[in-house]
Amino acid sequence: MARRAKIERKTTETDIKLSLNIDGAGKYKIDSSVPFLDHMLSLMTRHGHFDLNVQAKGDTHVDYHHTVEDVGIVLGQAFRQALGDMKGIARYGFAKVPMDEALAETVVDISGRPGLVYNVKLPKGKVGDFDVELVYDFFKALTDHVGATVHINVPYGINLHHIIEAVFKSFGRAMDNATAFDARTKGVPSTKGKL
Repeated sequence: MARRAKIERKTTETDIKLSLNIDGAGKYKIDSSVPFLDHMLSLMTRHGHFDLNVQAKGDTHVDYHHTVEDVGIVLGQAFRQALGDMKGIARYGFAKVPMDEALAETVVDISGRPGLVYNVKLPKGKVGDFDVELVYDFFKALTDHVGATVHINVPYGINLHHIIEAVFKSFGRAMDNATAFDARTKGVPSTKGKL
């Protein structure tokens, strides 16, 4: 059974086409019109062993907020669609990833209950022309639309680029673990019988 999804979303602010293969090989083709987001999504995809194609246009002449948030929405919808009935998945995933002086850990529960705990203390600032507070907006949109509880913690780090990179890599690896099949799991991994 192929765990793939194609989502298109068009609003007055953004136009996004995205395809996802959960059981991929870490291949990506990403053009969100936000270069730093492209870089982060490439890292997440490579380390999560997904295949991801993203084509997005938005009102980046205003700022990057709408595009970054909407890409998160569409990626969350794609994960949800690709997971299908979720029978046999591990459900939980965890990854701790260093990037030079920074460390990030992400814990995922594909529970059907969206929630983001974001313990990432970033000073107000930019990486290039990318506002770092958009990282929260991206992950909030993604978790809400995939229906997962996600905890992202950064206990330490200095360089903003390194911190954010560690976050995206750890999220990719945690999602890889959570979406993997567990041969011991029969049906949906919940005593309720539904996620």
